[in-house]
Amino acid sequence: MDNNFDVIYGKNSVLEALNSGNREINKILISKNIHTDVKIAKIKELAQQKGIIFQFVGKEKFQQYDEFNHQGIIAQIAPIKYMELEEFIEQNANKDKFSSLVILDGVEDSHNLGAIIRTCVCAGVDGIIIPSRRNVLVNSTVEKISAGAINFIPIIKVNSLINAIQRLKENDWWIIATDASANDNYYDVKYNDMNFAIVMGAEHAGVSKSILKASDFIVKIPMQNNFNSLNVSNALSAIIFETLRQKLKK
Repeated sequence: MDNNFDVIYGKNSVLEALNSGNREINKILISKNIHTDVKIAKIKELAQQKGIIFQFVGKEKFQQYDEFNHQGIIAQIAPIKYMELEEFIEQNANKDKFSSLVILDGVEDSHNLGAIIRTCVCAGVDGIIIPSRRNVLVNSTVEKISAGAINFIPIIKVNSLINAIQRLKENDWWIIATDASANDNYYDVKYNDMNFAIVMGAEHAGVSKSILKASDFIVKIPMQNNFNSLNVSNALSAIIFETLRQKLKK
């Protein structure tokens, strides 16, 4: 495949990319060996409407992707366009409601990032910030695991999380970091009356000390049986849906 393009694979991911219109799709390859079903038919229909080339090809075209569940369909796409932090701040400054962010500090697993993106879209989070180093970036696995949700939320890539946090705080954002040794539980915070950013760290390292120091709140998820190894995407789900519960209750 053309090295100037990334790929997304799987029926749901390709269909969502077509539906959203947020990704520049160069070409769609469909295996000759799969049966046309409702989703494949819809992909062909949308591709034709948008003037996107689709081709039926032999299985050899998919050999380099056999480790993935590509379902016999791959789309060549232009690399994701990350949003600038300043653009995000400006867009959210004049909203008539409070906004929310998730900041990821050292999440290295593509499956975790994909699951986090999907959770954030489902819960109505306004954006996700990731560092340009020591964190997984968006790739085809992330796209697949997110089930196309990547197309419905801004991803903001920054060189320095500390600098990004300072800019947010200067613009009336509150930073809520997670740490297993925190005194407060995540449901003790009142999320309804502020712009807030939830900071999640990697399982093995957690949120870095410099970010904990810069945070306005530090919270934990209470655990039973002295067992503290909740997956980062699962931990985020618990917290972010508590923020949604509070919002809906209000």
